[in-house]
Amino acid sequence: MSLANRPDIISFAGGMPGNELFPVEDVKEIINNLSPQQWVDAMQYGPTAGYPPLIEAIKAWLKGKGFPVETNQVIITTGSLQALNITSKIFIDPEDTVLVENPSFIGAISAFRSYQAKIKGVAIDADGIVIDELKKELDTTNPKFLYIMPNFHNPAGLIYSSQRREELLTAMANTNIPIVEDDAYGELLFDDDYKKDIVPLKCRAQNEQQIIYCGSFSKIFGPGLRLGYMLVPNEIFRNAEICKQSMDACTPCISQVLAHQFMISGRMQRYIDHIRPIYKKRRDFMLETLQRYLPKEATFVRPHGGFYIWVKMPQGVDETELLKLVIDAGAVFVVGATFDPDEQPNGHIRISYCNTPDEQIEKGIKIIGDTMKRLMAR
Repeated sequence: MSLANRPDIISFAGGMPGNELFPVEDVKEIINNLSPQQWVDAMQYGPTAGYPPLIEAIKAWLKGKGFPVETNQVIITTGSLQALNITSKIFIDPEDTVLVENPSFIGAISAFRSYQAKIKGVAIDADGIVIDELKKELDTTNPKFLYIMPNFHNPAGLIYSSQRREELLTAMANTNIPIVEDDAYGELLFDDDYKKDIVPLKCRAQNEQQIIYCGSFSKIFGPGLRLGYMLVPNEIFRNAEICKQSMDACTPCISQVLAHQFMISGRMQRYIDHIRPIYKKRRDFMLETLQRYLPKEATFVRPHGGFYIWVKMPQGVDETELLKLVIDAGAVFVVGATFDPDEQPNGHIRISYCNTPDEQIEKGIKIIGDTMKRLMAR
């Protein structure tokens, strides 16, 4: 992340929204029109579970998308990563096993590891987690929960197919193992043909109480506000609330007041509708430049939303050596081993297109492609 913020480096590393896309004028207008009571609410401590008007707005938002809000509770979190820490604090004792996809989100791996969990990775393919591999782990381990990112996976960029989602729910139905569904990128669908596929597991499952759903405002408002949320079964709500209280007492109320106004005024949906085609255009340009500059032996799958492209290295190209040479030439990406639960090289790199203008995308991808070709020619 330190490299990603250097002005002399073309960064494909961070999953950061485009700086120029933030709804700054909307936020200014909201601030200028807050009532005296809203300013008091913004400056005061708030309930641990969250600012009640924002909770109600999120419930209405989720209900409109088919979520079972009547049988669950919303907790506002200080970023969606806090939701993973709360879940960890509830379920994990030292040496407990947690199942994750391999590769998996590095923030989740770090959170689970901080509670001294044993992390077991389950392979994924183009349709999602490999069910036979999952069943093997369920038969041989006693995991505390399964953590997955079915929509616009970080780092792999894929979405679970509808069939794979049903297979996953069937495989988990005969267990009492919770599923933690991380949907930080779910609003960033670019290709409408896949709208039915991205319906969350929480909306599909017969036993939806098995699923803890985590959402985020980071990609659809601003990560600096540090706002996420959990939709949790009533059974664990109180434990989750107590865990959060010990972490930070409450999420910053000023962020919650702003988010509430952003939602109920209709600005959030307008903003999402505004940024989707911009990110889609960047994705398309990134794919075009990858095809133009990378050797044909490097392969990748077209993502249908989100921020990332997962590139498989040509045979014999070491991604760590590639990274060092690319940094020297003025660009940066993330090596695949970062997302492996055992930190093992996996022959992949993650490239993000979310925060990079077209001219820098072309220049940076050319650096990566030329460097790959030099390494292949040795």
